[in-house]
Amino acid sequence: MTRKRTRISLALTMLLTMTAGAVVTGPPAQALDNGVGRTPPMGWNTWNTFGCNINETLIKETADALVSNGMRDLGYEYVVVDDCWFAPERDSAGNLQANSSRFPSGMKALGDYLHARGLKFGLYQGPLDRTCAQYFGSYPGATGSLGHEEQDARQFAAWGVDYLKYDWCSPTGTIDDQVRTFAKMRDALAATGRPILYSINPNSIHEKTGPQRDWGDVANIWRTTEDITNAWDTGQTNGYPMGIKNIVDVNVPLAGNARPGGFNDPDMMVVGRGGMNDTEMRSHFALWAIMAAPLIAGNDVRNMDAATSAILKNANLIAINQDPLGLQAVQVAFDGTRRVLAKRLSNGDVAVALFNQGGSTTTISTTASAIGLTGGPFTLHDAWTDAVTTTTGTISASVPAHGTAVFRVSGGTPAPPPVRIRGEGSGRCLDVEEASQANGTPVIIWDCHQQANQQWSETADGELRVYGGKCLDVEEAGTADGTPVIIWDCNGQDNQKWRFNSDGSITAVGAGKCLDVAGNATANGSRLQIWTCTGAANQRWSRIS
Repeated sequence: MTRKRTRISLALTMLLTMTAGAVVTGPPAQALDNGVGRTPPMGWNTWNTFGCNINETLIKETADALVSNGMRDLGYEYVVVDDCWFAPERDSAGNLQANSSRFPSGMKALGDYLHARGLKFGLYQGPLDRTCAQYFGSYPGATGSLGHEEQDARQFAAWGVDYLKYDWCSPTGTIDDQVRTFAKMRDALAATGRPILYSINPNSIHEKTGPQRDWGDVANIWRTTEDITNAWDTGQTNGYPMGIKNIVDVNVPLAGNARPGGFNDPDMMVVGRGGMNDTEMRSHFALWAIMAAPLIAGNDVRNMDAATSAILKNANLIAINQDPLGLQAVQVAFDGTRRVLAKRLSNGDVAVALFNQGGSTTTISTTASAIGLTGGPFTLHDAWTDAVTTTTGTISASVPAHGTAVFRVSGGTPAPPPVRIRGEGSGRCLDVEEASQANGTPVIIWDCHQQANQQWSETADGELRVYGGKCLDVEEAGTADGTPVIIWDCNGQDNQKWRFNSDGSITAVGAGKCLDVAGNATANGSRLQIWTCTGAANQRWSRIS
């Protein structure tokens, strides 16, 4: 069977029954170690519903509602006062001040009010000269933190702030400028000695740099997309405004960046704000939960209908989101309509989302082996209905248009953890070039690290999987010396099967030839190919953890 024919066949049949440890990802780069954000933060933010129309009474009433309606006890602890809380000018000493007409008691008193109710206090600020409201001229002044980082950090700590949202709000600056500028406030907050969760948005009024790097060395949470709106699909790739489906498309491939202390932030939620039906609202919440996203409500929690309350207070999904392992779900399969996401949990269970992006009801299926479990039988706990069923391996549901079924799968045995594969001749590791997840991306050697593009999971079928659903693949099922080695959607064909040998070589089963660094090269970026087995150092490999 030719590769061309195979690709057509796969598009027709869909790859939803894949084998192996799909949900095990390697540890990424060092997270910000400031003692907070070990699980995604939960809370409420003023902006999505109230914008600049905020005051002390609103915040206090909302805090009281979070307590009385049970949301605080489910984990919604941060009350974040967004833009427009401050006076349009600093005081004579250069200190930020509360807007006295909106917050007559001051920000310290507001923080005390929240703390007395078992809640935490969040504030908003910008790293340059203006906040976003000031940039657009909807609020007076220019009171950003540029040149006042240490002073403002000390002020926040003195007020009892527990969470800082720091919003770029400018078209200027390179990504390197952003890193340096955001890091100034990171260091200033650390110097106060107060644990303050640090939330940044590099995307506002700017090129979308959020998905361009792992920001975990700078912040606890970082925005990955443009601003959300209460719509399903705005047609945007990563521009204003973003619908739920559009955000998921951006955020899913970034799973390898999430870990305790650092999480991708696909923006505050719009559950309960209209614009979508209940099925879409449920998908929104379920997907944020399984993507280990911050669960920051943006509706008026003082006045919620029963459907909104049930969604935001779904204890099963909150438990999946708040699992201490801190992993974001990885994509197991996606055919353009049906998407399968799986999130490994700390007790060995796996949470699975079957997401229907299409416009009509469809059946979505996967298997226990595809999500990283072996053995069986397995128990499926439906996160929405609490129904419990058993299976020998199939996980399947009929999912309505734009709906998401979520199961917590227990039983069996977790698949072995992934490994890195190091070349003896080069001392470097098998690496997916530029950390791309696109079909056809070359596999190269590169200095060994712990990022997801060097984490390979072996399956019982002889596959070497990366990113959960991509396999090490001999291009076009070729058998000739020099045929490139790439990644491709896992399909079970012989050109994706590999055998580790006692001499350290790795045989491409379909071709009967060895995994080989082209030209005996040892430099970063050298390409992988298959070649007649010689036993040379450029064909010998070892597994490392």
